[in-house]
Amino acid sequence: MSQTLSVQLRLRDLIVSGEMPPGERLSEPSVAERLGASRTPVRAALARLAEEGLVEPIPSGGFAVRSFAEEEIQDAIELRGTLEGHAARLAAERGAPAAALAEMKRLIARMDEATSPPIREGNFTDYVALNAHFHELLVETAGSAVVARQIGRVVALPFASPSGFVLAQAALPEAHRVLTAAQEHHRGVVEAIEHREGARAEALMREHARLARRNLDFVMRNQESLRLVPGGALIRRRSWA
Repeated sequence: MSQTLSVQLRLRDLIVSGEMPPGERLSEPSVAERLGASRTPVRAALARLAEEGLVEPIPSGGFAVRSFAEEEIQDAIELRGTLEGHAARLAAERGAPAAALAEMKRLIARMDEATSPPIREGNFTDYVALNAHFHELLVETAGSAVVARQIGRVVALPFASPSGFVLAQAALPEAHRVLTAAQEHHRGVVEAIEHREGARAEALMREHARLARRNLDFVMRNQESLRLVPGGALIRRRSWA
């Protein structure tokens, strides 16, 4: 791992965890001293995090940790759904390898096991990893470097990732119903890809992303759930009546 990537990942963890809160100024010297790194990789890492959208340049020099409005999160989730929908359509129309389809079905079966009642905290953790793998494989199966690159930029925002709200769902009374709906989407998408039904695959993936949008309102009203969302510390909460 390069020094730049190491610094980038460490900074990213500090920001996403809330240890570096929104508005905190990040200068090359201060970050280099805090992480025990030289200024060159710190400079490159900050530039990469600015591209991801986690920090922004400030007029006085250096960068500051960004905060995000609820509307920005909605837009990011919607954009992910559009891009993943396009990836699903490409996978269907271009023809997915049998090995990729078999692996996606295997992942769905394992997610079924993880979401079988009673659902415990460890099940959600397992589901997050399996779900991330499923979505990555779907994008890979599309065979488009352009689409993969754009999706990578969107999911760099932790709360816009496919599993961004999964752990927060543990607090939902209807947690099992939500995960069951997600699994039905997964099954439907794989079936559509296998049958070369591009339009259906695209529509299902876009609807799948909207599950995250429907969970957003609950999470924003519930402080305990918000703490479980990766990057939740960066989200600006509305004042609810």
